Amino acid sequence: MAQHYFDSDPGTASRPSTADLVLPDLHLRLRTDRGVFSPDRVDLGTRVLLESVPPPPAEGRLLDLGCGYGPISLTMASRAPGARVLGVDVNSRAVGLARRNADDHGLGNSWFGVVAPEGGLAVEQGEGRSPAAEDLLGPFDAIWSNPPIRVGKDVLHAMLRTWLNRLTPEGVAHLVVQRHLGSDSLQKWLDAQGLPAERVASRAGFRVLAVRRAA
Repeated sequence: MAQHYFDSDPGTASRPSTADLVLPDLHLRLRTDRGVFSPDRVDLGTRVLLESVPPPPAEGRLLDLGCGYGPISLTMASRAPGARVLGVDVNSRAVGLARRNADDHGLGNSWFGVVAPEGGLAVEQGEGRSPAAEDLLGPFDAIWSNPPIRVGKDVLHAMLRTWLNRLTPEGVAHLVVQRHLGSDSLQKWLDAQGLPAERVASRAGFRVLAVRRAA
């Protein structure tokens, strides 16, 4: 059976590698591996998001939904050292890599958790780091995400409903979605859910949507 980056426990043989995240304000060399999303390079959608979003809140709780090996989470943690950053993913290999990348770069304000199909969250703690229980489920002051569109609409929609409704009343989520993979239809669906979505950037075939919590 083919393995996907959204499998919980990839059976693909490990082949560790690295990928460089290069932004105007940041350069991180990140551990990657087979069986995770975009293992050979930080994908273009993620870079479009990270080059388009406003600065994260300096304090509070921040979330990376579908964190992979951590480029978004660790950018948030670096740009907002006074905030507490949680990255979540279904892929246990990716979460382990993200935790090691946080440790490599001394970003002790970040934690990473594996989301189980039934909704549970098992947190991978870093060196000497243990999150407070209230940091794990929000509410979140900001959410950044390159969501797993290929997981299918039913799963994607359930995931977005769950986590976007954990924004604070003033919180904003920024999502990056490729146009030909349904960014415009996703924006309409979010609006229909009472999650107002506005396109705030468009580049290289990707849309960045700013989303607020349902009233």
